[in-house]
Amino acid sequence: MKNTSMFNVLKITTTSILMAVATQSYAGSFSQDKLPNAVQVPAGNKVAMHTVAQGNITWVCKVDTKNTTQAKWAFAGPRAILSDNKGNHLVSYFGPPATWESLDGSSITGKQLAVSPSAKGSIPMQLVKANASSRPGALQGVTYVQRINLKGGAAPEMGCSTDKLGHTVVVNYSGDYLFWTSK
Repeated sequence: MKNTSMFNVLKITTTSILMAVATQSYAGSFSQDKLPNAVQVPAGNKVAMHTVAQGNITWVCKVDTKNTTQAKWAFAGPRAILSDNKGNHLVSYFGPPATWESLDGSSITGKQLAVSPSAKGSIPMQLVKANASSRPGALQGVTYVQRINLKGGAAPEMGCSTDKLGHTVVVNYSGDYLFWTSK
């Protein structure tokens, strides 16, 4: 039992150290000058962790709430692995609700503040105000999550009709997630 506890402490400590080293290369070195104002993080914050996402978005065919004689794709949820610039898995992203969970056990949710269009066929850029993590670790103190540089993930343009209600489609995407903390 004592060896198991020691192993778990060692594992958590090692994970935290690896995450700290992995994120140092990006910390504070990001310029928002070329981003739309809507998704820029307010002054007084700095990049604490820059990750690259590989994942997918699930869409479900549902009745259009604005026109109940038609159907449209509705967002059902994300799932992605967020890694450092060397490919090391740092954070898992899933939902709903949108949740980012670090390998060290810290996790955050948040409230979407703004979106801005990305390239055709891609989900939009996004700015999220983070809720505080209840556990210590890499995501503790994160104030904002910013999603940028997106490729893919948007709902298909066709294929959802009233005779296909309930059908789902999974669309792959990639992008960058920046985790910001107060300066």
